[in-house]
Amino acid sequence: MKLYHHPAFAAPIGDHVMPMRKFALVAEQVRKIPGLAIVPPPPVAESDLLRVHTPEYVAAIQSGQPRALAESQKFPWSPELFPSVLLTNGGVLAAAITALDDGVSGALASGFHHACAGHGEGFCTFNGLVVALEALRAAGRIRTAAVLDLDLHYGNGTASLAASRPWMKALSLYGNDYRDNVPYRDVTVRHHEDGPNHFSAPIVPTGGSDGENLNRLLDQHLPWLVEGARPDLLIYQAGADPLRDDPYSPLDLTHEDLFLRDKTVFAFAQTHSLPIAWVLAGGYTPEVEKVVQVHVNTARAGREIYCFS
Repeated sequence: MKLYHHPAFAAPIGDHVMPMRKFALVAEQVRKIPGLAIVPPPPVAESDLLRVHTPEYVAAIQSGQPRALAESQKFPWSPELFPSVLLTNGGVLAAAITALDDGVSGALASGFHHACAGHGEGFCTFNGLVVALEALRAAGRIRTAAVLDLDLHYGNGTASLAASRPWMKALSLYGNDYRDNVPYRDVTVRHHEDGPNHFSAPIVPTGGSDGENLNRLLDQHLPWLVEGARPDLLIYQAGADPLRDDPYSPLDLTHEDLFLRDKTVFAFAQTHSLPIAWVLAGGYTPEVEKVVQVHVNTARAGREIYCFS
């Protein structure tokens, strides 16, 4: 299984709650696993970004001006930011292309699901999920696609972009709401207006182990992704932040629960002959090794289901 990583994925943002060094740490562990290969991706072109994001926003990330827009994703701007996000988006696109050819692939980078057309949110600059899908449509590789978002936080940016793209579906199962750059830990107090092609469901804490609750929601909602017609590609955002050790997570989910989550998703894709590209997301536990373990387990789950040795 080809997995995409580049050392320059990690933009220099200083001491920040987002552990940028995790990308390299995940790659280091993945290299030790038989059947998995690390490949450097090419960057996306600026034209790829402009299919999804406004020229004003792309220019702000490139130049740093206006600074409020350039830092709308909530971390400091630097000249290294633009090259970094070209590469992370390139990783998602490369994984998507490889998934179409090989059935499965992954990018050891974030999908940046909070990014909207004209601004960033929640540590997300450009929405690599939709950037990749639009690039593949422009190249004639796909006509339809789906995004499955299992980050802790609701994928508001992806949903906003899906609303004007009837050819894609977006499913978000989340444990924190997210709106206007603000997370909401209590998912019972508000909900979104879903549309015909974007749907969300909260994972409500049970007061005990939430693994069964997550499995039930997956069984209930995954079939929606293939209702009507099977999409040409599925991009799966495999979040680390639902882990019970995460400071943002109200859920009681263990590493074993999230490993089973990943195996369930890969098995669903395999059963439906659905090419799947997966990406990393979230993970703010101070002990970064716990975040790394979630992401490495996603790679292990894909290797197990697709029998790479």
